[in-house]
Amino acid sequence: MKLIYTHENRFLVGNAHNILEQAGIRVVWKNEFASSAIGEISPFDTWPELWVVDDADYDQATTIISSALSKPNAPEWVCKSCAENNDAAFELCWNCQTEKMETAQ
Repeated sequence: MKLIYTHENRFLVGNAHNILEQAGIRVVWKNEFASSAIGEISPFDTWPELWVVDDADYDQATTIISSALSKPNAPEWVCKSCAENNDAAFELCWNCQTEKMETAQ
């Protein structure tokens, strides 16, 4: 197994997990519930992590994650269900889990 992604925001890690799962790449979480250990260990060491199960998928997973999460000019979107603002990286509303609706160009 190889570490593919870590971030202090578990929603971003969850989003990366969903993106990789949709691509057919198996990943596992580590430190998913480690935030309760802050104070005993450094906060950085409690960040949730995604690990690729099959090392052969690592390069493809890296490409997918960097492509999906590095769209600096992508606009935020507003959920049609609850009117919450969501980062462009999210495919589901963080508030109500409604799927992002694609708008016509």
